[in-house]
Amino acid sequence: MTTISNKLLRERASQFVSYVQEVRGYLHENPEVSGREYETSSFLQKELNGMGLPVQRVSETGLLAVLETGRPGPTVALRADIDALPMSESPDNLLFAKKFVSKRQGVAHTCGHDGHMAMLLGDARVLCQSKDSISGRVLFCFEEGEETGSGIGGMMQALSQYDVSAVWGIHLTSFMETGTISVDPGPRMAGETQVHFEVLGKGGHGSRPDLSINPVFAAAHVLTALGSAWPNRIDANETVTLGIATINGGTAPNIIPDHVKISGTLRFFNVREGAKAVEVLKHVATHAAKAHMCDVRFDDNAFRIGPPVINDAELSEFAARCLRDVLPAGAVVSQDKWYASESFRNYGASYPAVLAFVGARNLQQGMGAEHHNVHFDIDEGALELGLLATVKFATEMLGAGEVQERE
Repeated sequence: MTTISNKLLRERASQFVSYVQEVRGYLHENPEVSGREYETSSFLQKELNGMGLPVQRVSETGLLAVLETGRPGPTVALRADIDALPMSESPDNLLFAKKFVSKRQGVAHTCGHDGHMAMLLGDARVLCQSKDSISGRVLFCFEEGEETGSGIGGMMQALSQYDVSAVWGIHLTSFMETGTISVDPGPRMAGETQVHFEVLGKGGHGSRPDLSINPVFAAAHVLTALGSAWPNRIDANETVTLGIATINGGTAPNIIPDHVKISGTLRFFNVREGAKAVEVLKHVATHAAKAHMCDVRFDDNAFRIGPPVINDAELSEFAARCLRDVLPAGAVVSQDKWYASESFRNYGASYPAVLAFVGARNLQQGMGAEHHNVHFDIDEGALELGLLATVKFATEMLGAGEVQERE
């Protein structure tokens, strides 16, 4: 077995940059929502089979492909998420027309998962090409339903069949400049809990509200009460974001509904404070509704506490050292934690894991809108950096790189 020089690794990665960009474009134009990524899954499986990799279906649409080197060594898992969001997107970014736009009304890749899949397919091609220079095993994890959590259980079960040494993932970010990457240790993305509850009243004719119990007014007061409770009940040294995103009730202007549905999320880095915030929300919602003679019904499947994503300190240090060895000076940066949440936390709970933030912002080209925003767009230059960073990390872990050789 021979080492792989940085020069050779760059050359091999550069061979597949156009492939990664093309794949990302196809996936962006053909998005599918969580748990229903059937065409996406078929496309991914065809690409992986074309590389000679055996593929195992995970859950409904997730995939696990395995590269066996035939030599003893670590098992490294590389992960990408495959789902899009149930929202439409604008054909324009912040300044210009986008290069790729969803062809499916009401579904769009506005978080970067299309880029994650494309980079992982590129990684697989480079690592297959480098098979004779590495030892151990590579697991390519294409996780379904990251946005809803529908695929993480199946993927963790599939990984339990292997002695996994490390897990690597990437998240493209619109708040970091293209050409930068962060693998900081410790908390990186927030813990969360889903919020789903109904305010229950008694429906009736809009002309006689006194004969009904109007849950619309009660729901409005629940939300205003929560807004005032948050700064007074949550620890001033901690942050728990109150992200109420939907309120739905009624079908016509002259019909008072029986109920109003409210949903959203809470995000936090202190799990104990997050659990406390759930109790505050339930207490305030219940009593604010009672003041209007309404009841509250909480969804039993919601309000489950998901911990934050935490990068393993030793693995983060190893990753940073590897990346500084192959990337341009200044590419590896320190970045503040992000209040979005990620199912990647589950990998870190079971194995040493690192989630890398890869910058995809280019404001001169109009790329910098928030994730989950209709104008979200990524700079394709980020894909090349993410591709090279991943294969560098993997080859170092598998004992083929220059950094390992020097130690």
